[in-house]
Amino acid sequence: MKILIMPDSFKGSLSAIDVARSIENGIKKVNADTETVVIPMADGGEGTLQALVNATNGEIVKAAVLDPLGREINGYYGIMGDGSTAVIEIAIASGLPLLKEEEMDALNASTFGTGQLIMHALKNGATSFIICLGGSATNDGGTGILKALGYKFLDHEGKELNEGGLSLRDLAFIDESDVSPLVKQAKFRIACDVNNPFVGSNGASYIFGPQKGATPDQIVQLDQSLQVFADVIYKQKGKRIHNLKGAGAAGGTAGGLISLLNAELQQGVELVMEALKLQELVENGKFDFVLTGEGKLDYQTGYGKVIAGVTKLCNPSDIPVIALCGQIDAEGSMINEVGLTAAFSITNGPMSLGEAMFNTKKLLELSGEQIFRLFLAGSLNNKNIHSKHIT
Repeated sequence: MKILIMPDSFKGSLSAIDVARSIENGIKKVNADTETVVIPMADGGEGTLQALVNATNGEIVKAAVLDPLGREINGYYGIMGDGSTAVIEIAIASGLPLLKEEEMDALNASTFGTGQLIMHALKNGATSFIICLGGSATNDGGTGILKALGYKFLDHEGKELNEGGLSLRDLAFIDESDVSPLVKQAKFRIACDVNNPFVGSNGASYIFGPQKGATPDQIVQLDQSLQVFADVIYKQKGKRIHNLKGAGAAGGTAGGLISLLNAELQQGVELVMEALKLQELVENGKFDFVLTGEGKLDYQTGYGKVIAGVTKLCNPSDIPVIALCGQIDAEGSMINEVGLTAAFSITNGPMSLGEAMFNTKKLLELSGEQIFRLFLAGSLNNKNIHSKHIT
């Protein structure tokens, strides 16, 4: 029997690789000779870098960069096993977790540190990039990243603008003369799961500005500044990103990178599956069933989460997919719509959230063990083999 294990992380408890190994340990308790293939998964958000590095036997590269407020910190990025694909998470150098609540500054915070990570990877031979958006502390349209790559944002007097989104209200021209050929030759893909446009009432500033500390007045100013940026891009590049779906992700970073780096916007989980070449693995792997999972199964699962991605991948090959979750807040009809064969909560009795999170590893092992016993018993019975053969 051959089993594919492809879970997301259980946020706050275990990383995706630890979840996968815990499930695998439960299976091995039943039969140590069972063939298992472990692929830690992610949906393009937090943990994607580590999942891709782990799955491809890549490496983590450290680099000194600037945080959203321009202070030096220790950052890092991933290089996948192919040696040429870099994985960058915007939250590592430009994220909200780097700031105290009283430090949040949506007007002036910059993505420059994320650009430094990209440039470091370029100089070390990376030619392809996966940029994971989510958790940014910025609203600068990705101009900080672009500045680190050599782009200059000039006002009407030819002076370079300050860091941050507010300064874009004075933007008149984007100078590309100092951009390295390495940048222009590289391929950029953006992992993104939001559909918000660049500007407007549903855009970057209005929807995401408040969580970055922006007041109502500041939101209006930031939206107007991004409007100016979008207008200049249209004038110079002929690209209209104002209402482009997804361009508002990470304070407009997606829009800036789409415009000037020709970045391709993809749903996070699909980008991960493509990068790991999972379709070929599933089609040719001859797996008996697949185990996946994440912290919570609910209405959001069908909108680009790992479980939905795994079922979409496996259903055409008629491979049963079973999900293990910390919590299931979904009806059977929704589980069917997602494409799951079955879904189980790993909690085995009344317990608090804290207890469940503390015991996640143990609960996953037990659940993996019991599901494998059940599946093995059904398989053996189908072959008219007595259940006493189950070890």
